[in-house]
Amino acid sequence: MNFLYINYPSWIHPEIFPGIKFLSLFRWYGLMYVFAFGFAYLILKREAKEGALNTESYTITEDDLFSFLATGIICLLLGARIFSTLVYDTTGLYWKRPWLIFWPFSNGKFIGLAGMSYHGGFIGGLLGMIFWCHRHKQPVWKWIDAMSVAIPCGYTFGRIGNFMNGELYGRITTMPWGVVFPGAERFSSAADWVQAFAAQIGMPLTEKLVNLPRHPSQLYEALFEGIILFLILWFCRKYKKFDGQMAMMYTGGYGIFRFFIEYFREPDADLGYRIAKDSSAPIYTNTSLLNFSTGQILCFCMITFAVVTSVILIILKKKKEKAA
Repeated sequence: MNFLYINYPSWIHPEIFPGIKFLSLFRWYGLMYVFAFGFAYLILKREAKEGALNTESYTITEDDLFSFLATGIICLLLGARIFSTLVYDTTGLYWKRPWLIFWPFSNGKFIGLAGMSYHGGFIGGLLGMIFWCHRHKQPVWKWIDAMSVAIPCGYTFGRIGNFMNGELYGRITTMPWGVVFPGAERFSSAADWVQAFAAQIGMPLTEKLVNLPRHPSQLYEALFEGIILFLILWFCRKYKKFDGQMAMMYTGGYGIFRFFIEYFREPDADLGYRIAKDSSAPIYTNTSLLNFSTGQILCFCMITFAVVTSVILIILKKKKEKAA
């Protein structure tokens, strides 16, 4: 019998050196952050060499690039962590004890800072870049445009890290590329719908609880929000009509890609749907396009922000040209 699904590779572990206790803190997800920021720096440096950041009175140096990126990264991590704990955590713990947001220990054990939010990182990184530009008296939109081109391909590494952690997986699927993630919710093999689903993909039901294949939504995001969006921005960077265009293309493009991929990605179990046609609809399968997750609502805000800001920037540009 041909199995129409893929078992999550047993050789993939969150730890880079599994089984070695004193090296267990080194994880692929953290390493992917290093790759992401390193790649973003290389792209930003390439854009600087092309003259994307130079002005009539100032020539950019490598120190400028490094301090700009470092400021953005620090603020990105702060925003991602704060947003994750205060928006996505439903226990209320971090609202009552905000000092725990950056406390990496629990019951005397080091657990790290598990939990980062993309949208929080987006806000934090944006504020960090604006702060740096004002402090160094640099044109804000030029720098944010350049960084917007550099971000997506680096983002690809982050989603690959999620895949290697076996987290942020998608909803159940009968597609032949569906992956059985070890940590996913299991279902009773006695349920009629489970038996029918398993029969479609040739999955034997030998246990009381069965782990069904899921969309590898992390890889969907790595492809569309990362590689494809990067290629679009990289091609369009030399044809931009106004400062801020690339930033808005990134913001709107990411929002659109992520909004539709969220239909394949399972929402957080403790949050479920924020807006739902049917409040009792299960989160492990898509029953209606009118059931919206937290991520989709935030992406809709990104799309709206991109459209409105683009219109404002175009109007301001035209007024400036008429005044000249």
